[in-house]
Amino acid sequence: MIPVECTFLADGRVQVRRLRLEAKWQMVEQGRQWVDREGRHVLVRLPGDRVQELLLRADTLSWELRPAGGRHLRIV
Repeated sequence: MIPVECTFLADGRVQVRRLRLEAKWQMVEQGRQWVDREGRHVLVRLPGDRVQELLLRADTLSWELRPAGGRHLRIV
């Protein structure tokens, strides 16, 4: 689970502003997003041009961070 500051839009999309990594809030740039049976996926660019995937899990409504296009990584 990872803390995320975001806005939920009327059409169901999410606008991510920042997330907390290692006790620091990091501003992000947001890319595309999509929904599947896991939940809502949002591509974000972190400082240092690292692209990651945020997942808002449908079953727990908690955010997880994953490498973009890669394996699952849960940050606690």
